[in-house]
Amino acid sequence: MKIVVDTETGLAPWRQVHDQIVRAITTGALAEGTRLPPIRQLARDLGLASGTVARAYRELETAGWVATARARGTVVTIPSGRPDPGALLRSAAEEFATQARDLGTGLDAALDAVRTAYRA
Repeated sequence: MKIVVDTETGLAPWRQVHDQIVRAITTGALAEGTRLPPIRQLARDLGLASGTVARAYRELETAGWVATARARGTVVTIPSGRPDPGALLRSAAEEFATQARDLGTGLDAALDAVRTAYRA
């Protein structure tokens, strides 16, 4: 699993970690039962504070994406009622649209940014 945190996006680092793990789970890159790296290790690898990664893991656990047990660590789960990929896409689009509006970006510029990002 490769996670990249970009401090220039304006999106909180914990949210970037969270979203990338959710994406990896929904695409099948992280299967049920896969153990995630320990909080301290992932924080060190990403150059983040342990509390930042802990928050991402806590939010993932609250949403049912992972389960944490002392002996097993944090592992991917398959929660009932998991949103379908279409619902996740709509949610991501809503977040992007909100950020674009907050930045004062017009619709055409926002769509151009999406097209550029999609091709990358």
